[in-house]
Amino acid sequence: MEALALEHRAAQNRELKERLLQLKKEKNAIILAHYYQRDEIQEVADFRGDSFLLAQKAAQTDADVIVFCGVHFMGESAKILAPDKTVLIPDERAGCPMADMVNVDGLRKLKAQHPDATVVTYINSSADVKAETDIVCTSSNAIKIVNSVTTRKVIWVPDKNLGHYVSQHTDKEMIIWEGYCNTHDMLTIKDIEEMKAAHPNAEVVVHPECRPEVVAAADYVGSTTAIIKYCKESPSTEFIVGTEDGTGYQLRKDSPHKTFHFASKYLVCPNMKVNNLKKLVRCLERMEPEIYVPPAVADKARRSLERMLEVATA
Repeated sequence: MEALALEHRAAQNRELKERLLQLKKEKNAIILAHYYQRDEIQEVADFRGDSFLLAQKAAQTDADVIVFCGVHFMGESAKILAPDKTVLIPDERAGCPMADMVNVDGLRKLKAQHPDATVVTYINSSADVKAETDIVCTSSNAIKIVNSVTTRKVIWVPDKNLGHYVSQHTDKEMIIWEGYCNTHDMLTIKDIEEMKAAHPNAEVVVHPECRPEVVAAADYVGSTTAIIKYCKESPSTEFIVGTEDGTGYQLRKDSPHKTFHFASKYLVCPNMKVNNLKKLVRCLERMEPEIYVPPAVADKARRSLERMLEVATA
């Protein structure tokens, strides 16, 4: 029975993939997928990447339609950078709890308390918050962005763990918002110690959204893209991975001869995993859910995103 079910699922996926190819051609559409998406989504994506790479692709594409397989703030960023494009998301329930931990009113109050500070906002935030921001950053360029600002003070929102990591690599005075990634923040030093005991020859690689003590225990700290690159180029053949488990798709693809142990079974973002192949096809058929950002908000937010792209690629 199980074999029959797997065979049926495989046949269904083949049909969905064929339909997707047809729809992409009809609509002149491009599929962008974050590394934390399900394998079935990453398999059919035109581009896989982290928030920074996908923001670049959204800004550069000549497609008419962008289907963003990620969470809502990513779709918003694509729409902001490509306002003339139609931007779809397979499931509008794909939100980000960290992005919801900062609001415009709270940020405005903090800005009023520190008028001499530059606001640096992690891309994991809403369009409204980006509109109140001087410059956006991603985990791959956060240190470079913070060090690029001319003021002594930096208001950092919303991830306290990434903020703490950045603060170790700058002489700026950082005023750090108390947000966090629910998934990365679940990883504890105990998890790392237990995994190291079980796999003593493995290198520990973690995302800077993890807790400071977890970051301190790692052999390598970096963004999702940086972790994938490091594991591919490292002479080590075994790794303990401290980031979302969807990263395993690209890690295994790039380094099939290497072994990857995810540091905890809880490193799964339920919001990222809301999307699936069936929903991806359906959103292109129906041309919904569509991402909308009010023009006044988009114009302000675009400046902060474009500043990031300018500094990060300089």
